[in-house]
Amino acid sequence: MANPDYLNSFRALALQVTCHAVNHASDRQEAGLMMQNTINRLAQQIAASIAFIGVDCRLIVLPEYFLTGFPMGEPLPVWAEKACLEINGAEYEALGKIAQKHQIFLAGNAYELDPNFPNLYFQTCFVIDPSGTVVLRYRRLNSLFAPTPGDVWDKYLDCYGLEGVFPVAKTAIGNLAALASEEILYPEVARCLAMRGAEIFLHSTSEIYSKNLTPKDAAKISRAVENMAYVVSANTAGITNIPIPISSADGGSKIIDHRGIVLAETTTGESMAAFAEIDLAALRRDRTRPGLNNLLSRQRFELYAQSYSQAQFYPANTMLNKEVDRKHFIQTQQATIERLTQLGII
Repeated sequence: MANPDYLNSFRALALQVTCHAVNHASDRQEAGLMMQNTINRLAQQIAASIAFIGVDCRLIVLPEYFLTGFPMGEPLPVWAEKACLEINGAEYEALGKIAQKHQIFLAGNAYELDPNFPNLYFQTCFVIDPSGTVVLRYRRLNSLFAPTPGDVWDKYLDCYGLEGVFPVAKTAIGNLAALASEEILYPEVARCLAMRGAEIFLHSTSEIYSKNLTPKDAAKISRAVENMAYVVSANTAGITNIPIPISSADGGSKIIDHRGIVLAETTTGESMAAFAEIDLAALRRDRTRPGLNNLLSRQRFELYAQSYSQAQFYPANTMLNKEVDRKHFIQTQQATIERLTQLGII
């Protein structure tokens, strides 16, 4: 049953902005100044976007690692020191003030430290509510070159439990959940969030844009349809300050409804064009309407549970109680491929 304080409809924006990478910063102080400059630019862009779209724009999603870019070979401790946010740090406080000022839910993605795991960092999707409080913190579960909760699985579950692995925030604008970048390609992540009531997937990404249908764009439609949920996907408008050509990850931010219909989409460059109405009442009607298209009510998860529990592909706990270098990630993947090949699975 819907909370009576929920909004039946509102507008959401996938804000496509340039990422100013901090890789070349000499230390944390210089990187911190670059992050603050990014937040200052965002404050202006968000204010102008809301003025254009209207005050019923209640949700804004920012791209993946919009404050820092991604590590390019830096050792884990170096990136942790230079580019990762404290859980209650100044960057979250500054972003919270933007959310407070405009009475919006502000979602994004950043590399983040966790005092429970002092030698690691996690790529974290967050949601800040109109009071300026972080109400959702999701740590990316699938990453080729960064630590994940799965790499320290036993301890992570002890600290946060399974609900902390797959968090869903029940808010005035619906049940919000987050997916990071390529995780849109992993249907299990979205499904586990949908099992917990997710209605809107907030997808912070930095990906190749093409006029042709890309795997990620196909997955966005699939995740929306199979989970009967909205997808708000914000891509970068290029990444500056790194050797990779700036527009390699630029364009295609979009909003998709629970029927798989693309409601709004932008091309390349910084843009607020990817905004659309989120019709929660329509979504909830479809979720409670019997019939062929009500896919959620027709799921038989018990049929698949044993196959999942018996399968062992990429191993868990490979970074528990030990320090690793960046070679660890690709070596673990190579070992997994070799083992699956020997078993005749791939």
